[in-house]
Amino acid sequence: MMFKHMGLLVTDQCHKHIPEMVINISTTVIWDVPVITDRTVLAHRHDTVLHDIKEKTCLLIDLATPYDSNVNTKEAEKLSKYKALEIEVSRKWTVRTKIVLVIVGALRRE
Repeated sequence: MMFKHMGLLVTDQCHKHIPEMVINISTTVIWDVPVITDRTVLAHRHDTVLHDIKEKTCLLIDLATPYDSNVNTKEAEKLSKYKALEIEVSRKWTVRTKIVLVIVGALRRE
């Protein structure tokens, strides 16, 4: 939904999608690549970084699938882990930055 809103090509069968090298002039989508910063940031590899140059926004998207009992713990862990990266990206790229967590709880099979 988010990618469609930005005018990016989205297919119903995501496992068959082959992304183009240059998708949109005003939007950069980076996945599984370290973000280069001026200062040392230990957690600098986000699942997906969505940088909208025109709107001057950047979404740092991270996915996790913990057991249901660990969802709150995982959320707090991810927010604190990537806070330094959020600050550095905001400062370096002069954008409004937000961490977006996609956390799906999993049931334990006993």
